[in-house]
Amino acid sequence: MTSILASFGKPFDFQVAAFRLRLGNLIPTKAWDDISGVEHDRGFMVAGAMRTDILADIGAAIDKAITQGTTLEEFRRDFRAMVEAKGWQISTAGQGTKGGEAWRTRVIYRTNMATSYAAGRMAQLVKAGFPYWVYKHGASVEPRVQHLAWDGLVLPPDHPFWASHAPPNGWGCSCYIVGARSPNAAKRLGGKPEMALPEGWQGIDKKTGVPVGIDKGWDHAPGASVAQLVAQMVPKLAALPPKPSVDLIQNWLKLDGFANWMQAPTGLWPVARLPEAAAEAIKAKTAVASLSPETISKQMREHPELKALDYLMIQRTVDAATIRVQDSPNTMIFVLEDPEAAGYVLVVKATISGQGLFVTSFRRLSSDQVKRDEAIRRLLRKKME
Repeated sequence: MTSILASFGKPFDFQVAAFRLRLGNLIPTKAWDDISGVEHDRGFMVAGAMRTDILADIGAAIDKAITQGTTLEEFRRDFRAMVEAKGWQISTAGQGTKGGEAWRTRVIYRTNMATSYAAGRMAQLVKAGFPYWVYKHGASVEPRVQHLAWDGLVLPPDHPFWASHAPPNGWGCSCYIVGARSPNAAKRLGGKPEMALPEGWQGIDKKTGVPVGIDKGWDHAPGASVAQLVAQMVPKLAALPPKPSVDLIQNWLKLDGFANWMQAPTGLWPVARLPEAAAEAIKAKTAVASLSPETISKQMREHPELKALDYLMIQRTVDAATIRVQDSPNTMIFVLEDPEAAGYVLVVKATISGQGLFVTSFRRLSSDQVKRDEAIRRLLRKKME
């Protein structure tokens, strides 16, 4: 795992976003293959962990390893502390032995680090628009014959090979993909543009039901489905503690999927978490505020100057608001004054039932001092009424 492990100490936004998306959906399971391969992109599970509180703790330890670059040994210390505190009994082989714990923690750590890295790399490759992708073998100590046969393959991103063979392709696999702008660039990266796919690369192993050379459950491109699933996770966000919930939302807003969603929105996209007191004040039964397709379409018509990354400022407007006004029993206005960037105005509204909480307007304050002061005075008058 040399190539991937060398990068574990250098977290990047796409990797963090890909992993935190999974943390929004904790899936209790008895065995790793209780869910299908692509579903591992959509949720976080650990074989034998049947309680969501256990999953949340393990997920937090992995998140720490990804964001802070902590080692396997530190993860093991966090794992032991969690097991002792929660009294967890893993329903898998090796439970209760020193060797069993070492094996279990290594699998949990390396699998999650490798798959989150691969998902993040996939997002980077897509965003960069490389016309060529190169399969690179990871120089494992005990390499798989088939993986060696794919080393150096140069194929376009839309080739069906990547849908099932994008690495990692199994337990302990350290293969990875690099992008190239031209065949010559691919060669410099170790690619072999003249190389053809080996005969039988689509052959299915009768024992596993997946392509030969790939472990069961690994026959998909990690992270390929990530951006499409954010809206489905909205109900789960409110159940998380505030900080991980906010972290998830902020990371999802950085995904290319959000910019794409703005152009063709379906479903809801979460954009901020309100303090519990603010949510209760407007009778909202959830603290997570989302954008609807109707609102983002209106936003793009009325505020075309706001780009996808500007919506990251919604959470800051909530957290650092200099003015907060309850405009109606179900509506709250947040104003963030910023001398350098003029600031922002955010309006959130709870539905009559309180089950939904939506951003209905988000805009910058005028850069014109006079207009900005007048707008703030109007809001202050409302606050005093």
